Amino acid sequence: MSTKSLANILPVSVASKLQDYVQLAKLRLTITVVLSAVLGFLIAAGPSTDLSGLWALIIGGFLVVASSNGINQIIERDFDKLMVRTNNRPVATNRMSVTEAAISCTIAGLLGVYILGSFLNQISGLLGLVALLSYAFLYTPLKRISPVAVFVGAFPGAIPPLLGWAAATGSIGMGGWAIFAIQFIWQFPHFWSIAWILDEDYKRAGYRLLPSKVGKDKKTAKLTIWYIALLIPISITPYLLGITGIISMIVVVLAGLLFLAQGLKFHKTCTTKEAKRLMFYSIIYNPVVLLAFVLDKI
Repeated sequence: MSTKSLANILPVSVASKLQDYVQLAKLRLTITVVLSAVLGFLIAAGPSTDLSGLWALIIGGFLVVASSNGINQIIERDFDKLMVRTNNRPVATNRMSVTEAAISCTIAGLLGVYILGSFLNQISGLLGLVALLSYAFLYTPLKRISPVAVFVGAFPGAIPPLLGWAAATGSIGMGGWAIFAIQFIWQFPHFWSIAWILDEDYKRAGYRLLPSKVGKDKKTAKLTIWYIALLIPISITPYLLGITGIISMIVVVLAGLLFLAQGLKFHKTCTTKEAKRLMFYSIIYNPVVLLAFVLDKI
């Protein structure tokens, strides 16, 4: 919801403050992450699974992810000012004080972890806490030090579907690790395509995110292809483990081949245009794969 639409139903000051919190939480990203957790829950759910636990997963997960995103903006506030993409964030522009943002993020994070741990199970609470701390305090500061930040950030990025699995089953198990692995490997081509597109903006803030020292070169494109190719065999592990059926296996293999084809085009041209197409494919790929697993079980 935009500030303008909020202002139509609320006083301007209230609407502006709500919009600032929407930006602090990165609402669209947070919703996307929570959706992957919900799909992980549904993949794991069996006939005896208590679906009422979904509300705790959604609310607790939302609060943890929003807190992580907010802490990220607090830490990066001086660098956000340097980038076109982020220079209007509330903490970067001083529309929201660091103290206000820190208090709200701390409350949201603690409450989210409490909900996950108390209303679901201890494993869910622990996974939520690990995701929050590793994203905010490991991945975030590493972004200006080394491209290894992408590898580190892939761990909290892959936790949501694993968290959903744990919320449904009370454990992790091979199935949980299988969907964790898919999400983990998927993040490399996804994030590198974004980093390629925003390379100049990232450089203004001193971020080092592409795997090659040169940055936008054939080495980065080649590594992207290797990770996409690795996704194809990893994506069939739920079928091999007997968690899902052959229909979803066919769907995810086809999705992986289409993803790989776009990766090859990107490698051939190394253009921003093809990087944007690769990013689009990556955005589509992840929910298609998780939904295929869910629908196959149904």
